[in-house]
Amino acid sequence: MSASRLALAFPDGQPEGRLLIVGALAGDDLLPLVPAMTVIQQGQFPDHRALTARGFQVAPRVEGGFDTALVVLPRAKPEARARIADAAARLAPGAALWIDGQKTDGVDSMLKDLRSLAPIDEVHSKAHGKIFRVTLPEGDWLPTDWAAQAHEAAPGFVTRPGVFSADGIDPGSALLARHLPERLPARMVDLGAGWGWLAAQALSHPGVEVMHLVEAGHEALESARENITDPRARFHWADARDFALPEPVNGVIMNPPFHEGRRADPKLGAAFIATAARLLTGAGRLWMVANRHLPYETVLAGHFAQVAEIGGDSRYKIIEASGAGRGAIRKGGRG
Repeated sequence: MSASRLALAFPDGQPEGRLLIVGALAGDDLLPLVPAMTVIQQGQFPDHRALTARGFQVAPRVEGGFDTALVVLPRAKPEARARIADAAARLAPGAALWIDGQKTDGVDSMLKDLRSLAPIDEVHSKAHGKIFRVTLPEGDWLPTDWAAQAHEAAPGFVTRPGVFSADGIDPGSALLARHLPERLPARMVDLGAGWGWLAAQALSHPGVEVMHLVEAGHEALESARENITDPRARFHWADARDFALPEPVNGVIMNPPFHEGRRADPKLGAAFIATAARLLTGAGRLWMVANRHLPYETVLAGHFAQVAEIGGDSRYKIIEASGAGRGAIRKGGRG
């Protein structure tokens, strides 16, 4: 969200009453706002943690009414519509619902859609985006299919808007599942577990006694809770990059992300690899899938003694690593 657009919407400071912001990110400039009168709905754990540290009231899901709301548009249109429907449900008729977004995230298309549904004014363009005000009309003015609805992405598995691979099983995860050994270690972790499909496949193998699902997206984790009722599953809303357990595990599976928003960032996958090595016993094993072009081999060699590609295709590679903590790159040495 652009601070300059926020100032255009609220030139005299924060409007009176309680303000709801849906989708604000950790790095957004929110200086014009009053933390004590602002509630931010944010389900991504790193953003939630950072915004909380700045003094804002932050929750992955918000209940109750508000006087004004501001929705920051995400890239995915179903998620954007769900955010708008959720915010509108917290407002009374006549209240102001502000929409902010980048052109690359579809703000122009959303402006066009909403013009046909409700009165719109105060349209401001700046910093490659727009912010505009919707005045809520009486009655049910939004189409019913805008509200967040569970979607069956695979038999027995539901997803929600904004969840990674919400329309179906990710091909990389499917390939990794086919390359897991028949018998798996007793104590397992799925880093970046999403809506739980890969963890569920691992739980179907003999040997697993506990499976920790670690996921930063609250809606994805809630989907996983619904999808996996196995009592061996443990669910953690956390950032995989600094996740820790009291005791080490002997198996990790993962299909790590490599995008921060729109920007490709292999350092995300590298951080997942470092976490896996930290969680594992020396005899533990990591199984991961990655896009073939991503240069993870050097990072893996820095954390594991044995690294091998055990499968893949033209798009993905399946990697098995073991010997955590005995990699080629070591910290320390003589000063």
